[in-house]
Amino acid sequence: MTTAVFDSTRTRDWTRRFAASVYATEAELTALDQQVGDGDFGTNLAAGVRAAVLRLDRTGGPAGSAETLGAVATAFLDEIGGTSGPLFGLLFQALSRAAADSDVGLTTGALAEGTAEGLAAIRRVGGAAPGDKTLVDALAPAAAALRAAQGTPVAAALAAAADGAWQGVRDTACLTARRGRASYLGERVTGIPDPGAVGVALFFASAAETVHTLAPHLSTG
Repeated sequence: MTTAVFDSTRTRDWTRRFAASVYATEAELTALDQQVGDGDFGTNLAAGVRAAVLRLDRTGGPAGSAETLGAVATAFLDEIGGTSGPLFGLLFQALSRAAADSDVGLTTGALAEGTAEGLAAIRRVGGAAPGDKTLVDALAPAAAALRAAQGTPVAAALAAAADGAWQGVRDTACLTARRGRASYLGERVTGIPDPGAVGVALFFASAAETVHTLAPHLSTG
């Protein structure tokens, strides 16, 4: 795939693959979060993508990339509880605005702009920085990869973003948590990747394919 833009169809397909990836890995996400958090991340993320797909289905007709991502953002911001829902909603909201600004859909430039703005919004609202063992540790390298991919086709840029996000996920296993419930567990969560970071990596990886299991992506060997 060498397309220079993700149009409405490709963006919808991406959204549906993200939902399929979350459903396929929900049990693994839950198991991770049971070790470092409240144990509800997999359930919440699955509820988010389910609500998003229902919103897309209710539109009935074709919608642009901005409208598609806006529907996903609304689902996460308005219908999903916990911490993860609003934070993911901010990312989708920023991507929707960037797609609208580009006029043609999701270009590599729009993806870079939207991801960077989403990262900034999440950091501002959540107070997390790289190294705190949160979803920021996957989103920051994804944003950097997209920024470095200017001038390349969207598919290649998103593949680089996914690679950066997965590396960020693996790096969180070595970090000491400084945010959220995991921060109270100290060294007991060492060696366990952050579930929120995994969710970010799933999103970018799903641009190309459905992720059926997390194990190959979490292995450091």
